[in-house]
Amino acid sequence: QVELVESGGGLVQPGGSLRLSCLASGLAFSRYAMSWYRQAPGKERELVASITNTGDSTNYADSMKGRFTISRDNAKNTAYLQMNSVKPEDTAVYFCKARLAWSVYWGQGTQVTVSS
Repeated sequence: QVELVESGGGLVQPGGSLRLSCLASGLAFSRYAMSWYRQAPGKERELVASITNTGDSTNYADSMKGRFTISRDNAKNTAYLQMNSVKPEDTAVYFCKARLAWSVYWGQGTQVTVSS
């Protein structure tokens, strides 16, 4: 049974930092590309960042470039999203996704709220 479990969300002040984690089990983690998405209330889910299975290439949405960093540790079956200089508009539920060809798995999400 494949499971992706996000953690690390919470309340953070504008300008602060947060690191999200996505722990995967039940799959060959090192073969899967990983991505982070987010969904704010009333909005569609959007891509935040993605990373190849080896971690040698990353991709970011324009609004996150320079502030967020995606990474992974294949030995720990975990993907990360380091969020710096957060803004109120970063408030959303953040989801991780694992993809290998047609196999796609999603986590349940973790809430990030940016507010003073």
